[in-house]
Amino acid sequence: MAESEYESVLCVKPEVHVYRIPPRATNRRYRAADWKLDQPDWTGRLRITAKGNLAYIKLEDRNSGELFAQSPVDEFPGIAVESVVDSSRYFVIRIEDGNGRRAFIGIGFVDRGDAFDFNVGLQDHFKWVKQQTELAKQAENPDSGPKLDLGFKDGQTIKLNIGNVRKKENASGKPRPSAGGMGLLPPPPGAKAPTLLPPPGSVSVQDSVMHQPVKPATPEILGDLFAPDLPPAQASHAAATDLWGDFATAPSSASSQVTQNENWVQF
Repeated sequence: MAESEYESVLCVKPEVHVYRIPPRATNRRYRAADWKLDQPDWTGRLRITAKGNLAYIKLEDRNSGELFAQSPVDEFPGIAVESVVDSSRYFVIRIEDGNGRRAFIGIGFVDRGDAFDFNVGLQDHFKWVKQQTELAKQAENPDSGPKLDLGFKDGQTIKLNIGNVRKKENASGKPRPSAGGMGLLPPPPGAKAPTLLPPPGSVSVQDSVMHQPVKPATPEILGDLFAPDLPPAQASHAAATDLWGDFATAPSSASSQVTQNENWVQF
């Protein structure tokens, strides 16, 4: 044991009773009922300390702190500390005087909580000792521990759901043709819109409509759908007074042609 190891205190109980117990004749466990529980042989303070992997149960005087007896414990549960069969408040410990002499004595606590703390203090220490031993073994042989295998097994697959793929495909696709068919290209910058000249001898629709008097809707406008059968003479007169008759007749004089051209509206 190294001299540099420090001693830590695991548990302190202000009152503990010590009993002289008879030697065990058989292999059966100790019974506290066989002791003189109402007449303890010594009463004092109990302190559990740890130094390295060993724990020490020390019985000390409550006033002066003088050591009465101590029990080195190398494992728990074990032969150094045993619980009795008929109570949870009493234990049997093995004490040593440092000269190789050993003896077994009984100890007991008035409160069950003190007995519980005594038991848990020893358990926690040796649990820590076990963890330290396992860590030391792993440090000496790092390849002996289980390895973490993150590779794919035979036939194992993985599925990834990427939600932005469809959006990118739709954005990079060709634009769909419009439902209205092929669109007309706009004229180049600075170009003038083409103007259509009226044919010679024709009268514009706007001029003809403006000069015609507004008449109520009669069957004459709708044509032959509602018009009654007329004699040939009346039929020729009705055709002459028709609203769209100007498109059928074209005057031959040059003056009328000039007048008509002035009334033409350019689109």
